[in-house]
Amino acid sequence: MKRTKEYQNRAMSRIPGMTQLLSKRPDRFSQGIWPTYYEKAKGCEVWDLDGNHYIDMSIAGIGACVLGYADPDVDGAVIRAIQNGVASSLNCPEEVELAELLCELHPWAEMARFTRSGGEAMAVAVRIARAHTGRDAVAFCGYHGWQDWYLAANLGTENALGEHLISGLKPNGVPRGLTGTALPFRYNHLEELQAIVEEHGNTLGAIVMEPTRSEYPNPGFFEGVRSLADQSGAVLIIDEISAGFRFCCGGAHLSLFDQTPDMAVFSKALGNGYPISAIIGKKSVMQAAQETFISSTNWTERTGFAAALAMIQKYRGLAVHERLAELGQAVSNGWKASAAKYGVPIHVGGLDPFPHFILGQEDQLELKALFIQEMLKKGFLTSNLYYAMFAHTNEHVEKYLQAVETTFEFIAHVIASGKIASLLEGQPAMAGFGRLA
Repeated sequence: MKRTKEYQNRAMSRIPGMTQLLSKRPDRFSQGIWPTYYEKAKGCEVWDLDGNHYIDMSIAGIGACVLGYADPDVDGAVIRAIQNGVASSLNCPEEVELAELLCELHPWAEMARFTRSGGEAMAVAVRIARAHTGRDAVAFCGYHGWQDWYLAANLGTENALGEHLISGLKPNGVPRGLTGTALPFRYNHLEELQAIVEEHGNTLGAIVMEPTRSEYPNPGFFEGVRSLADQSGAVLIIDEISAGFRFCCGGAHLSLFDQTPDMAVFSKALGNGYPISAIIGKKSVMQAAQETFISSTNWTERTGFAAALAMIQKYRGLAVHERLAELGQAVSNGWKASAAKYGVPIHVGGLDPFPHFILGQEDQLELKALFIQEMLKKGFLTSNLYYAMFAHTNEHVEKYLQAVETTFEFIAHVIASGKIASLLEGQPAMAGFGRLA
């Protein structure tokens, strides 16, 4: 790992936090042994800077590469776009084509706007909702990015966002004037949203929620959310950044809910790794974008639109979501079987396209790092979660689960010996948000 360590040291001195994405920091896995940087990625294979080759059964580009890395159909469309010029004084026609296609996939939606990343797309959606309603407060459930509107939930509190995927998110730099404008409620806890509506109904501009992350909605939950949005006059926004294009060709809400939102936001899988995000919605709401200033040069760049059109065409033609469910079920069942065989304490959760597990209890971060360490030696990039990619074959899954079984056997002996820490070659995995020294 000579070149890897060299680049890590260079990054530490030049890039605050070492990388642009918290989820790709090496301390999220096991700092000291995690490869961190790649030279090449193709399908589900990755080569690091030192020439080590891995099968990636981990996070699939943080859920962005639903088809696999360097997909030939998506890359081909992007190459053609590049050859014809990615920027001009005029607009590319793919922008219109993608807007029409997304509204075709989601018949309730009539208009679309585009950005490059999920966090800024959510900020645009919230801005439009606030412009439409003339109200400031936002009730939300789940994780929705780094922007001020969301981090404002932690102003004046200990850790209001602690139950929304990432704990320890400091609101430093967020204007104190936003205190009280971001109001969290938990998934499947309709009574918490009811209390927010009762107290803040006259100032509530939007209700934001993920369709699902690690559990399915209880019967009546979304219907209740929709009813409370209608009752309060708030815009209902579904954040499909993580779930979109994993349960069906489009938003997960299409397969999980009988009722519809007012807006939905997509990113990640939409471009299969290329930067493209979409905000779709009802015309009556989306037209408010013309009453506030929302504009950016790079939102008109061509490659993202070309990538999204090619991704959707391939996804729809091959019913990719069915394969993602098969893969996730096989991996999840394999974890359970190997853990049961060797008596490894495990909790398996999540949903078919992206299951996860937790080993142990108090020692779960050490055990996570130990699992990652031993799987790297066997040629697999892994974590305690699995994002299925269409590029994964049955052979990949079989070899991965064979490696999992031998690793779980080893971990069972380590747990029995009580010497977990002494066998770690890197650092324990980190949880929550913390400053990288």
